[in-house]
Amino acid sequence: MSGNETTSRAGWRLADFTGAGYDKGRPKAIQALWLATSGVIMNWWFPGKARVAVLRAFGAQIGDGVLIRHRVRIHWPWKLSVGSDTWIGEGTWILNLEPVTIGSNVCVSQDVFLCTGSHNRRSPSFEFDNAPIVIEDGVWVAARATVLRGVAIGEGAVVGATALVFNDVAPGSTVLAPKGVAR
Repeated sequence: MSGNETTSRAGWRLADFTGAGYDKGRPKAIQALWLATSGVIMNWWFPGKARVAVLRAFGAQIGDGVLIRHRVRIHWPWKLSVGSDTWIGEGTWILNLEPVTIGSNVCVSQDVFLCTGSHNRRSPSFEFDNAPIVIEDGVWVAARATVLRGVAIGEGAVVGATALVFNDVAPGSTVLAPKGVAR
């Protein structure tokens, strides 16, 4: 059996993956231009206001008074909406295959991972199982937390450092990392 004919123990044939139903949202030329541009403006020192202006030029909807630090990785800016007076900390990765909506007066701390992408483990070709993320006003997502696809974090909630969020978070509530995780 050649490498192209193998099936994983889980029953997937990754060679059959099609990405069916996933829309990148812009033509390939715009995608390529963003990838080239983001490598410069997001990874190197670049004035914050200019960084926001470039994100807006690529279709991000960003309110006034937003601070996006360097080394923030945004997969597709046209699938990002950020309210006013929000901070996004160094090293944050917004893997927004689907829309990510971040409200006003939100603090997304350093090295947070917002991931809208996943795969359907029951799909023979391991197709996408993506969903948007919504972070409402007044939320704090602390350092190194991970928020997974399909999650809505309610107004005024706090997601503690290193927490893994895979279900919705009620307004005003706090999610902490499990015991035994360094805090």
